[in-house]
Amino acid sequence: MDALLPHLLDRCDASVLAGDRLLSEARRTLARRLAPEGKISRTLLNRDQRAAHALAWFATYVEALRQMARWARRLERDGRLRDIELTIVQVAFGEYLAQLAGGIAMSQTEIARPGDLGLDESDLATFRTAEVRELVTAGTQSGCRAAIAEYLTAHPGAVTVGDPGLDETMSLVRAQFHRFGEDKIAPFAHGWHLRDELIPLEIIAQMGELGVFGLTIPEEFGGSGLSKTAMCVVSEELSRAYIGVGSLGTRSEIAAELILTGGTEEQRQHWLPLIAGGKVLPTAVFTEPNTGSDLGSLRTRAVRDGNLYRITGNKTWITHAARADLMTLLARTDSGTDDYRGLSMFLAEKPRGSADNPFPAPGMRGGEIGVLGYRGMKEFEIGFDGFEVPAQNLLGREENQGFRQLMQTFESARIQTAARAVGVAQSALDVGLAYALEREQGGRRIFGYPRVSDKLAMMAVEITIARQLAYHAAREKDEGRRCDQEAGMAKLLAARVAWAAADNAVQIHGGNGFALEYPVSRILCDARILNIFEGAAEIQAQVIARRLLEDGVN
Repeated sequence: MDALLPHLLDRCDASVLAGDRLLSEARRTLARRLAPEGKISRTLLNRDQRAAHALAWFATYVEALRQMARWARRLERDGRLRDIELTIVQVAFGEYLAQLAGGIAMSQTEIARPGDLGLDESDLATFRTAEVRELVTAGTQSGCRAAIAEYLTAHPGAVTVGDPGLDETMSLVRAQFHRFGEDKIAPFAHGWHLRDELIPLEIIAQMGELGVFGLTIPEEFGGSGLSKTAMCVVSEELSRAYIGVGSLGTRSEIAAELILTGGTEEQRQHWLPLIAGGKVLPTAVFTEPNTGSDLGSLRTRAVRDGNLYRITGNKTWITHAARADLMTLLARTDSGTDDYRGLSMFLAEKPRGSADNPFPAPGMRGGEIGVLGYRGMKEFEIGFDGFEVPAQNLLGREENQGFRQLMQTFESARIQTAARAVGVAQSALDVGLAYALEREQGGRRIFGYPRVSDKLAMMAVEITIARQLAYHAAREKDEGRRCDQEAGMAKLLAARVAWAAADNAVQIHGGNGFALEYPVSRILCDARILNIFEGAAEIQAQVIARRLLEDGVN
């Protein structure tokens, strides 16, 4: 294609280095403001939250571009790099480099600008190397977006836009779950949503047979022993069909990782095969009213009484709670504490409920929370009043380790949420493209109007960016490296990408996008939750910023 720069990937590599230099200067400048005595001040960090979160977004963009360059290099090495991938890379670099210099949208009304980080024109002049300027000029031109749009029209049913860079095994896994989603989920998802129905048990049974619930559980415990990259691929394709189905595996992933990393051998041998086979459906019971992301302030109590614990307190936003058989339940066992140090995790069994009696267990009551989207599993508030849990079901058989045990699961949960977001974004692209190719206005298909095709082209670009960032975090996790920052970046960006894609797909539909009968209305509602759960965008940015500043100070 004429739009492609010669030696494009060399320019991309050089631009990543320029981004690293800009980011390093921003970290140093901000560290001087927020850690004047060599240690980060929580007061100053909270007071200057806008700047701290801007740093997180700048770092996320730089890492996203690094992973895009590495993706292209891997494809080049394997002889799989084509014009479509090169064009996607060129647009990604052009747009994101321009935003690094001009401002990154943290939300619709909050723009992170270089000045927020204390960067001045001299810093930006250093950043705007010849390679950066060339990529911005070439990557933001209309011809590149038109080339991607042309590819979309020629491949309307493609599983992905371009090569995602997977090996043969993972490509087969994607194809298998794409077919499952297309055949068993997508045709019925909108009906389930409109009727606010639970996902049918037969679908859950089929997912169990396909190994969804034991995907990353080691084979010795009845699982498939696959990688976190496989988890991303499966979560993406299931969420592309319906986020409710894609999210069923999240509860099993969290429970399994809790038991694998914090449980006793007896607990692993008992629970993991049941979870892997889908015979036991878990739910995560962590959040409480008025605590949100501040898990350290939980008030639900667990009091030892002989060979059992009695649980008392209130929980909220518990997904799939009525139908679940097992609760991973976080409660306070040390009444003398008021922070994370006195928390313990329990593997609390409960009977499955029904629509008429959702919680048929002594000492337990609850009610449904009506929600805009993310249906199919239902959300609940739960009250415990002396609910009994056998002492042997204390995770790891050791009190006051619950917060530490839970922290070990956050990386995987956020990687999986990033993958779910990519799936929702892909779903928005699917329905937006189909509508644009079908709908006529002014005597031609609306896809022929640049403001429509440009939206779809940018969806394809940002989906690719978010996917590669999620894969990067997954690979880090698989290699046993700490990846809370990488997982947070993947979740932060992918959630914004999903919302933007869904919003643009609604816009493409025009008035029909506002009609309940069109699936895009559901996709919009489903996309909105991704910026909130598993750590709201603001919390995610705060965590990333703190890590960056800690590294900058040290």
